[in-house]
Amino acid sequence: MVQAMARVTEGRTRGSTRTLVLVGALFALAAAFLLSIGFGSNALSLGSVLHGLFAYDGSFDDVVIRDDRLPRTVLGVVVGMALGLAGALLQAVTRNPVADPGLLGINYGAALAIVVGSVAFSVTAPGQLIWFAFGGALLGTWLVSVIGGAVSPIRLVLAGVAVQAVFVGLNQALQVINTHSLDQMRFWLVGSLVNRDLAGLTGLLPFFLAGVALAAVLGRPLNAIALGEDTARGLGANPAFTRLAGMAAVGLLSAAATAACGPIAFVGLMVPHVVRLLAGQDERWVLLLSALLAPALLLVCDVLGRVLGSPGEIQVGVMMDIVGGVAFIVVARRLKAVRR
Repeated sequence: MVQAMARVTEGRTRGSTRTLVLVGALFALAAAFLLSIGFGSNALSLGSVLHGLFAYDGSFDDVVIRDDRLPRTVLGVVVGMALGLAGALLQAVTRNPVADPGLLGINYGAALAIVVGSVAFSVTAPGQLIWFAFGGALLGTWLVSVIGGAVSPIRLVLAGVAVQAVFVGLNQALQVINTHSLDQMRFWLVGSLVNRDLAGLTGLLPFFLAGVALAAVLGRPLNAIALGEDTARGLGANPAFTRLAGMAAVGLLSAAATAACGPIAFVGLMVPHVVRLLAGQDERWVLLLSALLAPALLLVCDVLGRVLGSPGEIQVGVMMDIVGGVAFIVVARRLKAVRR
């Protein structure tokens, strides 16, 4: 009786904690959204931001907000959500804490396929490039899985680094051969939210929404798989189908994010780790909170790039490499400490 009451109390406490984390994540995303619109080559007050969003009258500040910063910020939200979900799914499916689409070459596979489509087939429309990106993401996923497997985190990382190096080398070779392509894609290939419009995003939305829908239904089966395959089957889950669906979702989300703004690493590595520390191991909560906190992180890094690079700016992909590299060291040291 006492143990049952203790479990009920623990469940209520965990539920209250998760609710607080959810509220905090929503607040963080809203704050990052406003920061992204307010900061640029010239900083705007909160009043100006709200006026441009809700009382547009065609003034200079309003035009800057509606035509430049709002599309950039909305794109950052969508891309961040896709990368956060992809990272959380990949870590759950492979049961590997250092899995990340950007770190394991999946995003760079998508980027290489997009460059091939642009250089070899003169494809430029996002709605067409997304098919190349999806194929490249699946190719990167398959190569890393075959070479590194999912058992050892170290092998997986080494395989991802090797595959990514090959993709980057091929990418650079194609651009050297076609200098016009290099001029067009040099900012895109470092991961950038600059000069993007919402019209190009609409062609990617079906892939993004399909990936989100798959992620939404995979939370419970992934929880079952975490208990072991025999237990998962006993609970009605199909481990093989769940993994296949999870990797398909990772491919869809990574392809959409990469086609939208280029390869960006570390978002999907950092955020799920933070979420698990705050809200526990329930994959339903990990996926939900990763989808909220990842875009907040991406937008904050984008704002930092504008502030630190003023009067120019540092692209968000570069900022994420700097921040994410430090985070990866922390995660690696934490895993080492846990093993001891």
